[in-house]
Amino acid sequence: MPIVNRISDLHPEITQWRRHLHAHPELLFEVHRTAAFVAEKLTVFGCDEVVGGIGRTGVVGVIRGNRPGGKVIGLRADMDALPIEEATALAYQSTVPGQMHACGHDGHTAMLLGAAKYLAETRNFAGTAVLVFQPAEEGGGGGAAMVADGLMERFGIDEIYGMHNYPNLPLGQFGLRAGAIMASADTLTIDIEGVGGHAARPHLSVDTVLVGAQIINQIQSIVARNVDPLKAAVVSICTFHAGTTDNVIPQTAQLRGTARSLTAEVRDLLERRLHEVVEGTAQLYGAKALLTYKRGYPVLRNHDPQTAFAAEVAGEIVGNERVDIDFPPVMGAEDFAYMLEARPGAFIFVGNGPSAGLHHPAYDFNDGVIAYGTSYWVRLAEKAMAG
Repeated sequence: MPIVNRISDLHPEITQWRRHLHAHPELLFEVHRTAAFVAEKLTVFGCDEVVGGIGRTGVVGVIRGNRPGGKVIGLRADMDALPIEEATALAYQSTVPGQMHACGHDGHTAMLLGAAKYLAETRNFAGTAVLVFQPAEEGGGGGAAMVADGLMERFGIDEIYGMHNYPNLPLGQFGLRAGAIMASADTLTIDIEGVGGHAARPHLSVDTVLVGAQIINQIQSIVARNVDPLKAAVVSICTFHAGTTDNVIPQTAQLRGTARSLTAEVRDLLERRLHEVVEGTAQLYGAKALLTYKRGYPVLRNHDPQTAFAAEVAGEIVGNERVDIDFPPVMGAEDFAYMLEARPGAFIFVGNGPSAGLHHPAYDFNDGVIAYGTSYWVRLAEKAMAG
């Protein structure tokens, strides 16, 4: 497995950066300390440009190759953490109560910093590497903010690539697929109004708890009976708020959840049927219900040529037999989708080995991933801009 020798040499230093970032997590766009750390490193490495404030708190480093011409290739990592109380007892565990790097963005940032150091040292390519450090992937739409702030145009990016660790995919393996690989993510808020009253006289009330329960049951029929069985969709209600005591039927209730899909057609179907089922079910029980359906991250779609190229690069690092080019789509969402709507590119998963799942309080990024992920970044840049 041809891990880049220089990356092996840098492994302890990259690990140190990763663990420092892990100990100091920040949320959404409020990644000021992390962004400053990244900008300082990029400056020390000798990047030709280091630009902050892209998409509010994003950082971009520019490294020009030692030969003229060539493509401009974007490499993206996310920087933000999650509002989760860490439960790892690691020596470098979070120092911020209620916040932790439970998705591995500390590792993603550290690996791209490692690639930046290597590429700034060697510059063995004809073109320009643009290193994109993004805030607010965890629900804030930082990818969209950077695109809206002119990321692609300002730095002349021709293609862009992303990477994410994948728990329980074996260490030293990669996975990707052309087309849809991650789902769209839309949010549902259902406000129900009935008639409150005494729990001992339910016949004089319209029980919003009962109506909410029926809505939850009925909307499951959308995926089961309206969506083509050969297509993927998820509708999950994750909160149910109603009432304050045990002997009062509440006047109002609120449900909140998410709808996920891998195609525009299914996304449209979910939105339409949810309105129909929610409103119709409430009416059946004499209540009123208002569904607020908010579209979030779009489907993440890899572009065919760039996916084949990314798979080829990964194969050079770990062997083609350890690169799954038909990796199953994931119903989680990623705002790298916005960048792939703006420019061609590909998103790849790298194995994190046995570990707790993403967004779990016991999760930790596996530092063994660093050699594979950083080598992938530098070889991708060099190969894409070989000249």
